[in-house]
Amino acid sequence: MEKVIINEKDNVGVCLNGEGKIPAGHKYALKAIKKGEYVIKYGEIIGRATADISAGEWVHTHNVRSHLDENVAYRYEFNAATLEKGKATFWGYKREKGRAGIRNEIYIIPTVGCVNNVCMRLQKEAQKLVQGSIDGIFALTHQFGCSQLGEDNENIKKLLCSIALNPNASFVLFVGLGCENNGMDGIKQTLAPYERDNIEYFNCQDVEDEHAYGMAILEKFAEKAKDYRREEVDFSQLCIGLKCGGSDGYSGLTANPLVGKITDRTVAMGGSAILTEVPEMFGAEQLLMNKCKNLEVFEKYKKMIEDFKAYYTRQGFPVYENPSPGNKKGGITTLEEKSLGCVEKAGGSEIVAVLDYGELVNEAGVSALNAPGNDLIAATALAASGCQIVLFTTGRGTPFSTFVPTMKIASNTPLAQRKHGWIDFDAYGMDDDGLFSLLVKAVNGEYRCKSEDIREIAFYKTGVTL
Repeated sequence: MEKVIINEKDNVGVCLNGEGKIPAGHKYALKAIKKGEYVIKYGEIIGRATADISAGEWVHTHNVRSHLDENVAYRYEFNAATLEKGKATFWGYKREKGRAGIRNEIYIIPTVGCVNNVCMRLQKEAQKLVQGSIDGIFALTHQFGCSQLGEDNENIKKLLCSIALNPNASFVLFVGLGCENNGMDGIKQTLAPYERDNIEYFNCQDVEDEHAYGMAILEKFAEKAKDYRREEVDFSQLCIGLKCGGSDGYSGLTANPLVGKITDRTVAMGGSAILTEVPEMFGAEQLLMNKCKNLEVFEKYKKMIEDFKAYYTRQGFPVYENPSPGNKKGGITTLEEKSLGCVEKAGGSEIVAVLDYGELVNEAGVSALNAPGNDLIAATALAASGCQIVLFTTGRGTPFSTFVPTMKIASNTPLAQRKHGWIDFDAYGMDDDGLFSLLVKAVNGEYRCKSEDIREIAFYKTGVTL
């Protein structure tokens, strides 16, 4: 049996190829584990045995349960790696305000789902305008923007405005209806402090022919954007998003640690990275708290975790309502195990800031972002906070892409081979030089991610819908 033992403290190993009753990527006992004893992986507790487990026996949901304490008391003991600083550049599109983009794109953003069909029709006809250096013209449709109240409505507005400020957007057209809660006046007011001259707006109820009106604006945008050229910029202008989805037993061994090395290299060269998926930090949150650069950041991080736990409790669910069926099939047994593998994407770098949902990144280094674990919602939140590209690790595979390039990194070779139309990089047995090289090519526009022609957005919906 080909196997791996991650930490000398572990009492379980991982069966890499599968043998007998133990599927590939699943755990087996290194020694006898009695009922009630801790199950240890990554050198940390991932659960308790619910039955006596013999040495060599399969260890999974049938004999292990979560050991999460919903009322755990957090402490702060700084423990982050010291990175060797370096310098690097990439070729991007300089912006008059804000960081450089890695794509030259035009976004069409509906303020409300009622005008989705108008935006999609504009996108379809606008494809004839894609010329020169323009990478694409995309309608970012969604179903919200009306019949929402209070904080829920504010969140939708805030996220749409943050999307419009992403560095990859050379130009943005907001299309409204004219009678929605998420009205155009609120959008303009939110964006006014940024003083951007690359954004235009109109309400369909205010013009005679919304299609002709919108196409005239897009034609003007395209005439300017087609002549934009890449220039050499400092690596400090790059921000990468860190996301995993459809994780399996290999994710915490191959893809996530590999992305963690890319995170450290990016930060060492002055760049930024954003980690989110707050519910998938439960069980590993103390490790991340100890990476907070000071007590102030630690307190913000702790509040984010505690607020998310309280949100679960208010809805009547335990905080360990995870992993998903796909995670379990892939070999992940408890939320602690999933989280400990998930946070490997952050590398050893210190956490310099905690961002609210929709808040823009403003500090070099790793930031933690308040958003759920849902793939499309979390990836959208990462890009809305300013990531020009998302590194997305997966053990099960997925075809989706958020509104910025979404690089799919497989945790295992069979997935990479079977779904080669989805997967950009096979992390199994690879070192970080290969992935970093591909990242740089994607950033420079020399490589397009497999799912890059697909652009989707999704929101963290809370509150009442009328």
